[in-house]
Amino acid sequence: MVEVLARRVRRADAGRQAAAAVEYARLGWPVCPGAVGPHSGPARHRVPALATRGQRRSSGRACSCDRIGCPAPGAHPISAAWQIEASSDPAAVARWWRERPDASIILVTGRVFDVLDVPARAGQLALERISHSPAAMGPVALSADNRALFFARTRGAPADEDEWWSCHLDCEPDSFTPVAGLRWHCRDSYVVAPARTARGPGAHWMRDPTEHRLPDGLRLLEFLADACEEVLR
Repeated sequence: MVEVLARRVRRADAGRQAAAAVEYARLGWPVCPGAVGPHSGPARHRVPALATRGQRRSSGRACSCDRIGCPAPGAHPISAAWQIEASSDPAAVARWWRERPDASIILVTGRVFDVLDVPARAGQLALERISHSPAAMGPVALSADNRALFFARTRGAPADEDEWWSCHLDCEPDSFTPVAGLRWHCRDSYVVAPARTARGPGAHWMRDPTEHRLPDGLRLLEFLADACEEVLR
């Protein structure tokens, strides 16, 4: 009986994960399947990666990928061709999650939105200050590793390649070195998505993307840089 109930819970949570991925796609946000990590079981459906309880987990591996000693378990795309494969087509996304119901949800930045990523304390301070200013504030999430993710209109996908500009805050997805301050996920980067509703012990939305439009990232940058400087001094 216990095993039957466990299977039902896993199926229900896998269905919710798939629905969350499809809903992100319906927002027009590029999505791709992510690896499965060790700390995101069905009871924590709203954390960034939905854990598997299949054979891969029983093998003792920290991540479902083939990389030994993966530095970011459950927090990276499954496919090395994720930049090409990422899609906002709900039908394609639904098909992927039928094939990989336990996959985490990867949101590809630099196409529709960028993400400004700061320590949670700095994020809370910035939220308070922005709420008392005329500046626009868009979707905001709290990640499982206690960082605040501020979503903004992208600056990283111009029609003319020569118009793209980079900065020292840009976050490279293959760099896993801990960063204390501000990171900017733009072109050629990604974040692991919180699931769509309800809060859990891991990642969750503080300001839902269906209710808040993407703001200008440069205006957000001012508040976030000041908050980081104050919190980390």
